[in-house]
Amino acid sequence: MATMLVASRKGLFVWEGEGTDWRITALHFPGEPVTSVLADPRDGHWYAALRLGHFGVKLHRSADRGATWTEVAAPAFPPKPTEGPMADDATPWSVDLVWSMAAGGADEPGVIWAGGLPAGLFRSDDRGASWSLNRPLWDQPGRREWFGGGYDHAGIHSIVVDPRDARHLTLAISCGGVWQTRDGGASWSLTAQGMKADYLPAESADDGNTQDPHAMVQCRAQPDALWVQHHCGIYRSTDGGVLWQAIAAPAPSDFGFAVACDPVNPQRAWFAPAQADVCRIPVDGRLVVLRTDDGGQSFQAFGDGLPQRHAYHLVYRHALDVDASGRTLAMGSTTGGLWVSADAGEHWQELSRDLPPLSTVRFV
Repeated sequence: MATMLVASRKGLFVWEGEGTDWRITALHFPGEPVTSVLADPRDGHWYAALRLGHFGVKLHRSADRGATWTEVAAPAFPPKPTEGPMADDATPWSVDLVWSMAAGGADEPGVIWAGGLPAGLFRSDDRGASWSLNRPLWDQPGRREWFGGGYDHAGIHSIVVDPRDARHLTLAISCGGVWQTRDGGASWSLTAQGMKADYLPAESADDGNTQDPHAMVQCRAQPDALWVQHHCGIYRSTDGGVLWQAIAAPAPSDFGFAVACDPVNPQRAWFAPAQADVCRIPVDGRLVVLRTDDGGQSFQAFGDGLPQRHAYHLVYRHALDVDASGRTLAMGSTTGGLWVSADAGEHWQELSRDLPPLSTVRFV
């Protein structure tokens, strides 16, 4: 029996099942917006980040798979300086939402990373009891040029920890490009070469610091293989994110937000295409999932079991996931649809069309 966590605008749903037979077994934080979840594979702890309108950002941790929850510290910025180079920083020094969370390395028990909006990277060494802002990234001079991709300010939505070396992190920022550290966050490099932003003037389109990667994932078995769903198409890297290769646009679209990568096969990845740019609904009203099995040279579009007429579902960047076997996928939409596939995305089973808007779907 497998478990997946489904975060929504109205709470965190726990689903259990196998194949295409799943059921809701719990609802946590009913009525509250859950923006990010993490099931730590090292010790089994679950984390849920909430974005409460009046009370702000809250973070909860469970050591017993959701049977009980403890509120822990939420990531927070230090006070903004009143003098010096940061005194006129136009970015708010307050966390609007926790957009992403990632567990540290196997040799770092208790280390958790969190990416925020605005784009602060936070680290906890004690399972969320306390947090510190990574100042080397926040103090990058180029951060002043970052801008919002859908929000007023830039945010960190993807954090990839290299399973071979926990000091090697790769971040994707909307809109701030791809950044890497190989020393645990003491220094950072901008590594978005090859990406192109067609929403900028031609002379600025190659600027790595203003790229808008919508989501980034890594092949667990071959960590040098990464995939990005970018605002302007699909990109792949085979050298750990140093250089990015643009993938020829597949039908029906290379625009979207979500991407999932096979945990063993670096050549296989899935995408949830949408109509670009301001429309953001399935092309021709047909919801499909794209899969490539050859590193992006070709794609197949699968829609069996998905709504094929007058479908207006949008799949957010964290709402498509694949399990450890690489066979079972789950996908949720902004209009409350949830589907699973037991055959690598070729056929889908509808679990619900009545859920709240879904932000995150993650297998435990």
